[in-house]
Amino acid sequence: MNITEKTILEAFEKSNALLKGHFLLTSGRHSNVYFQCAKVLQFPKYVEMLCSLIADNFRNFEIDTVIAPAIGGLVVGQEVARQLNKRFIFAEREDKKLLLRRGFTIEENEKLLICEDVVTTGGSVFEVIDIVKSNDAQVAGVGIFVDRSNGKVNFGYPQYSTFKMEVISYLPEDCPLCKENIPVVKPGSRKVTVN
Repeated sequence: MNITEKTILEAFEKSNALLKGHFLLTSGRHSNVYFQCAKVLQFPKYVEMLCSLIADNFRNFEIDTVIAPAIGGLVVGQEVARQLNKRFIFAEREDKKLLLRRGFTIEENEKLLICEDVVTTGGSVFEVIDIVKSNDAQVAGVGIFVDRSNGKVNFGYPQYSTFKMEVISYLPEDCPLCKENIPVVKPGSRKVTVN
């Protein structure tokens, strides 16, 4: 199957994953566009199709394990790991910090592919990179479902995203949507205070 950018965008639109309005991003910034990846991730045909792009990109890399930050990266990481036939683990938040829990371990020199659903500033991925490095392991690469930074976030390792889009975001004090008194919505999974 030839998967084009148009095919990918259609998957997001058909699953109502591409939202328009006034949104508070996990980074604390505001935007008029939001990718609610959970909406597209509810359809196995889209998950398999989009994750095949990530898996195919990294197929010839030396990878022992796929790791993802919870919650957003879980489905992406699991499916990429399945397609690559690799072990899958995840990091989850405890006291606002991503940690390995549930008995997951990383061995010294283990090579890990990090997977994430959406990247805006890359904060969660950078936290997972720190987890990998703190265990004296190696980052093989970073696979991303949607890169909202349009390639501006560079993790310093081979990275690939299925879809790049320049989505304008604003600091709250500079947000034109706030100035128009349009209510702000926090649609993601992380708890962020709405002022």
